[in-house]
Amino acid sequence: MAERLCSVGLDVGTTSTQLVVSELTVENQASSFAVPQLQITQRQLRYQSEVYFTPLIGEGLVDGAGIREIVEKEYARAGICPGDVDTGAVIITGETSRRENARQVLDALSAFAGEFVVATAGPHLESVLAAKGAGATDFSEKTGKQVLHMDIGGGTSNLALIENGNIMSTACLNVGGRLVKFDEQDRITYVSPALKELCKLTVGQIATPEALRPVAKLLTEALEMAAGLREVTSLLEKLNTREAGDVPKPPAERVVVSFSGGVADCIETTRGWRSFGDLGPILGEEIRKSRLCQGQYRLGDHTIRATVIGAGCHSVRLSGSTVFCRNVRLPLKNLPVVQVTSAEQELTPEELGNLVESRLSQQDTDSVLALPGFSSPGYHRVVALAEGLSRGLGGRPAYVALEQDMAKALGQAMALRLPKEAGIVCLDSLKLSPGSYLDIGEPVGPALPVVIKTLVLQQ
Repeated sequence: MAERLCSVGLDVGTTSTQLVVSELTVENQASSFAVPQLQITQRQLRYQSEVYFTPLIGEGLVDGAGIREIVEKEYARAGICPGDVDTGAVIITGETSRRENARQVLDALSAFAGEFVVATAGPHLESVLAAKGAGATDFSEKTGKQVLHMDIGGGTSNLALIENGNIMSTACLNVGGRLVKFDEQDRITYVSPALKELCKLTVGQIATPEALRPVAKLLTEALEMAAGLREVTSLLEKLNTREAGDVPKPPAERVVVSFSGGVADCIETTRGWRSFGDLGPILGEEIRKSRLCQGQYRLGDHTIRATVIGAGCHSVRLSGSTVFCRNVRLPLKNLPVVQVTSAEQELTPEELGNLVESRLSQQDTDSVLALPGFSSPGYHRVVALAEGLSRGLGGRPAYVALEQDMAKALGQAMALRLPKEAGIVCLDSLKLSPGSYLDIGEPVGPALPVVIKTLVLQQ
């Protein structure tokens, strides 16, 4: 029997904060005699808030009380109260995720989001969320085309290179509409440190289109370099944050450029340069005139709302019975999923170790490695996989979830290769998707109960 849940998604970004309310239809896809497997079969968007400028205290701190006021106001407009909400997610993105009081923001929202998926999204996760939310991954999967998605926000641009619907790599550049801000008298009030040595704009100077355009052109050139449409110079290096990996290098003749983020709204829609008190409208104009839009390009299905999370739907399941658990205090909560594909798990131990180390280093917290595993694997295959995963952990606990029934053998093999005090949990019979989170409970017989929290994006 289908169950309907009220879900709330809140995105607190560098420039904007917004909220959506959805109704999820959840159905059990397992047979009557199997462990329930709850899946979201339908999602209807019931309410979208207006887009607010993220409230800040000065230039450095997010205003937690201001965020709470926004949520209170929008709950009232949507006709809901905290008791009506079954599930959801709070995602803190962009520069706000790095503010020193991001935790205070989460605490201020605790009454509204007690059991939500809560994440401070680093550039890698934000790139993934934006690419999915804008429909870029679906477009790539349906057309078979390689896509470079650019989510151009206030402080940064998050890039994702996509092949056949799969995100192959991500990157983050200091390119955004709020790198320069000015007041109602056109007096510049802020110039990002990222633009140091790249422009001559100063606080107090009068902003004019003629003064702002050279900066917008420079930032656009960096995006062209990232797309393989312009020869790479030191400019790209200076603007690369390196927080989500190196800038992908797509072949220019094949790539389709996809856009989302607040600046994307200014690419095809003419807006006055003073519209938002920042560089965004002029940056959008320059992108529209650039090589990025001379070939095939697309605006995301959603632009400024691309990274808004529809919901975090929680579904309870049991792992397989051949689990391995050592030196881990259960329960564990909110472990982000880091995926290893079928092809990647076939890499040599050294290559797999390097890949795992790179992906785990992009996470701010302990994570669970999700991979297919092998059906009826031989000894040498288990050993090679254990060797590769163990190499990449870098002192982190080993949390592994497999689709195939081989967790106990893999866990034992990893235990021989890791220090005796290392924490290890290997689970099987679980299929996890990127962007999900996992809770692991205390044992139920030979199995472990898990809660899979799936981030649901508006398609």
